[in-house]
Amino acid sequence: MPDLSVLDSTMHFTEAGSASRENTPVVFLHGNPASSHSWRNVLPAVGAGHLLAPDLIGMGRSGKPDLEFTFADHARYLDAWFDTVISDRPAVLVGHDWGGALAIDRAARHPDRVLGLAAFEAVLRPVRPEQLSGPARARRELILSEEGERMFLDTEDGIRQAFTFGVLTPVSSEDLKGYLLPYSSSASRRPLLAWARQLAAPPSEMTDRLEYAGRWLSASKTVPKLLLTFDGSPTLLIDEHAVAWARAQFSSVEIEHLGSAGHHAAEDRPLEIGRAVSRWLDRHGLR
Repeated sequence: MPDLSVLDSTMHFTEAGSASRENTPVVFLHGNPASSHSWRNVLPAVGAGHLLAPDLIGMGRSGKPDLEFTFADHARYLDAWFDTVISDRPAVLVGHDWGGALAIDRAARHPDRVLGLAAFEAVLRPVRPEQLSGPARARRELILSEEGERMFLDTEDGIRQAFTFGVLTPVSSEDLKGYLLPYSSSASRRPLLAWARQLAAPPSEMTDRLEYAGRWLSASKTVPKLLLTFDGSPTLLIDEHAVAWARAQFSSVEIEHLGSAGHHAAEDRPLEIGRAVSRWLDRHGLR
């Protein structure tokens, strides 16, 4: 589990399998308010290959420089991480939540460096307030309020709630420690609030990037794509409307339903996710 100098900070990442030139790098990008810890039970189920899971800048055990932690900030540090760790080698990208959005954004900007894209419970397109359900609108208003700020900065509630209510089965106290440990201070939790507020009130620059990335999803006919779906929880980001949109907009996409889970599906269905990604990699000769 190395730490790497990236730009003016460091990025931590987990590495599994063999890093030989014959193995295509498969990079797993986590969401908010998580870290590479969320892939701990998924990677073993994926099996062979060169598997990498970085902590996004400001998150997990990566450095926490003085940034606003915008989408563009995350993409800039992630680009530098890719350049250092795998150079110009094409990779397969797997993303959850904001990690999915960053994966799609990177693929759209570097189409010659992506061989396949898999996502679940990901931010696939700009989320507009009028598209939100009643509970989601209430959550949005909370996050933008002073109370929402206190929830993330003054307490650990933003993290605890994610892995209590954002899953069907609350994570064990030991696994929750793995999520809480990197966020022991108010300053360390600033990136988590920044991500939450970018979803609640998307900046125009980020919306433009996601719309550009969406056009890549439609145009990239030679790049295999996998969208994993779930049911059974009110916290799910990808519902039947999002699935219908993806069927219409994604080229070369396979959609596989994996049963019931909450938004943080890697906690509820890690084996199913890992095995589905493994089968997809093998079907398309991606490792």
